[in-house]
Amino acid sequence: MKEKIRIGCGAGFSGDRFEPALILTEQGDLDYLVLECLAERTIALAQKRKLQDPNSGYDIFLERRIESLLPLLVHHKTRLITNMGAANPIAGAEKIKSIAKKLGLKIRVAVVLGDDVIHQLTGEELSIEGNKFLHTYGTRVSANAYMGIEAILPALSSGADIILTGRVADPSLFLAPMVYEFGWSTEDWDLLGKGTVLGHLMECAGQLTGGYFADPVTKPVPDLHLLGHPLVEVSRDGSGLIQKISGTGGLISVQTAKEQLLYEVTHPRNYLTPDVVADFSTVRFEEKGENQLQVNGGTGKCKPESLKVSVGYQSGWMGEGEISYAGSHAVERAKWAGEIIQQRIGDQFEEFKIDLIGLNSMHGGDLAANTTPYEVRLRVAGKSPTKEIAQRIGEEVEALYTNGPAGGGGARKYLHEVLGVVSILMNRNQIQPALKLIDA
Repeated sequence: MKEKIRIGCGAGFSGDRFEPALILTEQGDLDYLVLECLAERTIALAQKRKLQDPNSGYDIFLERRIESLLPLLVHHKTRLITNMGAANPIAGAEKIKSIAKKLGLKIRVAVVLGDDVIHQLTGEELSIEGNKFLHTYGTRVSANAYMGIEAILPALSSGADIILTGRVADPSLFLAPMVYEFGWSTEDWDLLGKGTVLGHLMECAGQLTGGYFADPVTKPVPDLHLLGHPLVEVSRDGSGLIQKISGTGGLISVQTAKEQLLYEVTHPRNYLTPDVVADFSTVRFEEKGENQLQVNGGTGKCKPESLKVSVGYQSGWMGEGEISYAGSHAVERAKWAGEIIQQRIGDQFEEFKIDLIGLNSMHGGDLAANTTPYEVRLRVAGKSPTKEIAQRIGEEVEALYTNGPAGGGGARKYLHEVLGVVSILMNRNQIQPALKLIDA
């Protein structure tokens, strides 16, 4: 059993930058690299791709990330844990296998399965109060349970170089190697709580090193264009030292860590994960040096009996149109243009919204700017069950060019199918993790 392990987070969402993971692997002396690439809607979108092409459905950047990372991972003997399998981990693993063969590298990929529960949903689960609109709209396209460390631990025991999952809870990607390397009991709730604290801090990558924290006036962060991602040196007692690679941009401090600790947390004393109900109230931070933060504390109690399931479903079509107005009376002309669209087609939409970007689009009319801007951009959006009606918004906005008001320019129109996502609960005993090994 090891006394310490080092885990880096090279990506905090699917569209994250590529180079921080390369820098961490090359210079971080890591035991594990985690790439956390799934959001609530990501897996539903991936499931749609899989329905169109059975060989698709894994993360759209998997191939590019693995091609650049794999030689470094092998050279530095760093194991990769990632949820880039998304809706099709098997196909993702086969793609990794083909990349390894092309690069002349021998690796083992452990594929974690069992999160796809779309065929296990019952009427009872879908009739939960507040989710009845699932019956109103179109076909469900995905249902993925948030599995925990129990799904990842067998993959780690297999000796695989890469552990590829679908939907697992974000902190579990980090907690699993701690449990595996330190031999923690899966019922030692306090240790699992401490490990979950570290996983939650790490999971969004650049947010912890000052990215989402940064404000040029009140919270400046150095060299944000070269933002480095974090790594944590975890000790057997569940404490951790968070740091980043020397020479990279960003900031690790008590402030950045406190913001991330409370990110997406409804109840700090009862943070539910598949592994433990964590209590963040006893967490303590201490800056040990420049960009080095010691994390202690955190507790936990017995894991919940139910697991969260994200259900993606077809929810109609969204039409959008935008056009700009500048100069004298720009706001008045833009408002008039919006009123024209409202009068012509507004009653055809179940949801219809008019925004003046630069005036009221973010916070609505009550908090609109007190000054009159020189330029604004009109945005009209509407949601409809049919594609034909939704696309009328863009057409009507474009027609404002010559049909007035005066001076509109830069019109754009957009049309896309809407995926709705709702969360439900499922008894954890209905969800059975599985493992498949693929050797290259």
